[in-house]
Amino acid sequence: MKRSFTLLILTAMISNLALAGGGWVKQKGTGYYKVSHWWVSAAKVYTFDGNTQTSPQEGIFNTSIYAEYGINDKLTAIMNLPFSKSANDQESISGIGDTDIAFKFRINKPGSQFALAYTFLLGLPLGDNSGGSDGSLQTGDGEFNQLMRFDLSRSFPIGKVNAYANIYAGYNNRTKGFSDEARFGLEAGAGFLDNKIWTIVRIDGVESFQNGDPSDATSDGATVFANNTEYIATTYEIAGYITDKIGVSAAYGSVLSASLIFASPSYSLGVFFDMK
Repeated sequence: MKRSFTLLILTAMISNLALAGGGWVKQKGTGYYKVSHWWVSAAKVYTFDGNTQTSPQEGIFNTSIYAEYGINDKLTAIMNLPFSKSANDQESISGIGDTDIAFKFRINKPGSQFALAYTFLLGLPLGDNSGGSDGSLQTGDGEFNQLMRFDLSRSFPIGKVNAYANIYAGYNNRTKGFSDEARFGLEAGAGFLDNKIWTIVRIDGVESFQNGDPSDATSDGATVFANNTEYIATTYEIAGYITDKIGVSAAYGSVLSASLIFASPSYSLGVFFDMK
């Protein structure tokens, strides 16, 4: 089942690294690398009270390099480096987006029935938080955040099909007037054709603690980089190996409920290399 988790690069929102692998870590010297393109374009936004309203057309287009590497059998290093473009009807800006660097630590003993891991993530504000002629275009939020997260996973058979489930919970500490966030979610997947094709479903949630200072925060509007954004998002992905190490994936994301974020589905296509 460890190989399956290298497929799980589900990008519900580009401002946050979608951590792969659940409670499993990479074995020493092995790695996983992926290039993917994610995009969302919207002419409506979710307001603070969860309703939708029309807004000027705006989009985010994000090409990312994602990498995992097993430092040892207990520690995995993770990086997500996006090259982003933000655009509206009149203009656009491009550049490196906010970048995530993380370390995942295995907590459980090898051979345990459940896999438990702790992840510490640093969100580096490398993107532009006030681009364009009016300062409204963004490839980042301008704040340095720290995310602490626990994942609990288990693999199991369903007849002849290999399957797994994962739940997680975390706390995202944000700076520069942005409110801190609770993060939570669950994930399930199943492998077919001798684990060459995987179908995956994720539900991710963000709940703002509303403890920031809106006068200091870079964004208090409705974008993927807004302050006090909240959502329950679903992502559906299919991924398959073309060879033993190379594969492709496609994903579709939408929200069940939200506030202060684009009201439009997101899409993602990717190519990955699984170095066992």
